[in-house]
Amino acid sequence: MTVQRPDPDADAAEVAAATEQLLDTAAKLSAEELAGPSLLPGWSRGHVLSHIARNADALVNLLTWAGTGEETPMYADEATRDRDIETGAGRPPAEQLADLRQSADRFADAVAALPPAAWATQVAMRSGRVVAAAEIPWRRLIEVRLHHVDLDAGHSPDDLPADFADRELAWVVDGLTAHEGVAAVRLRDTGTGSSWDLGAAEEPELTVSGPARALLAWVSGRSSGGGLDVSPAGAVLPVLPPLG
Repeated sequence: MTVQRPDPDADAAEVAAATEQLLDTAAKLSAEELAGPSLLPGWSRGHVLSHIARNADALVNLLTWAGTGEETPMYADEATRDRDIETGAGRPPAEQLADLRQSADRFADAVAALPPAAWATQVAMRSGRVVAAAEIPWRRLIEVRLHHVDLDAGHSPDDLPADFADRELAWVVDGLTAHEGVAAVRLRDTGTGSSWDLGAAEEPELTVSGPARALLAWVSGRSSGGGLDVSPAGAVLPVLPPLG
């Protein structure tokens, strides 16, 4: 399976749908539940929601860069990013929900306002990687869908849309193929028959097989490998690097 090229209009529509699902989940969380642990180490559910909101604003900065040509980084600096997430984590549910929706609306408005020619503008992600602005709605979709899982509030990898799981799996694996320092593993999607070799070794040391959602959960660090088959028998799943 090859990596699907971004389609900003279609991806933005998917972002809108995914955001509504996230908002439905968030609206049901009490203050106590927001303060409870998420699936992300050291983060409460409140931290996750705060991060999703600030990510929307950070991506608006990149859309501003694309539209104006003036370099506008996602975040002023790492300390400011971390402080904003921490500050927002403990807010009451109504404030969290309002911020989540308002920041999502700002993102949607920025996408709608961007001239078609500006999608080709090169911008820099937080990691420093330079991408076309056309990739931004897809990046937002990843944030919304995977962090919805991270809330640990009834939405699991099994609830991810099949087309998203297929596409995101190919996307993540593309960054691990021929990558030094990554375990030599062959992934096999039992649903489509697609396979990928991770790492830079000529031959994989083991094969990990399963449906796309289970493979995605593992390679994205959201499961320990439940629902996956490993061969040869007795082999232990390796530790993969965290997503950037």
